[in-house]
Amino acid sequence: MEDAKLTAAVPASSGKKNTHTATDYALIFFMKLALTALVLWILLTWVIGIYVCHDNSAYPMIKDGDFCLTYRLGQLNQGDEIVYQADGAVKFGRVIALGGDSIEILNDYITVNGYGIFEDTVYPTTPQGAEITFPYQISENCVFVLNDYRSNPADSRIYGGISLDDVQGKVVFIMRRRGI
Repeated sequence: MEDAKLTAAVPASSGKKNTHTATDYALIFFMKLALTALVLWILLTWVIGIYVCHDNSAYPMIKDGDFCLTYRLGQLNQGDEIVYQADGAVKFGRVIALGGDSIEILNDYITVNGYGIFEDTVYPTTPQGAEITFPYQISENCVFVLNDYRSNPADSRIYGGISLDDVQGKVVFIMRRRGI
């Protein structure tokens, strides 16, 4: 009697085994590969960026040859190190002022909206070599960017405000590649 109860509880097999062919495995593999490629494309296009610094404009924070990872979705703040496009090249710089601000560069002193800003850069900032006049009013949807290596005026002192459309992202990770 107990045997009858046990056999009744076990479902009868239909006799068909659940087998996959090599074509099924290949199809599943390529579907997973396509999904992974799509996710990576979305991440690298809209969320993060990968860049290598090829000059010393951001020295001492970022050195020539450093690998940098950027985050594209965050809001920019004063003091953020960013990657941006100018003259068809990728450049690194520090956000000094945001859209709507007024900036003045005096010898070795920077003011934003009339207030001096604190920076821990080791290079003096001068208006020499600038192609804009100070005080400079930054347009909305733009940022004012200075190189950390201030002797090189190839930053907002030449380009003016950098459009947020040209900003590639905020630097969130730096990997030193020199000396490894």
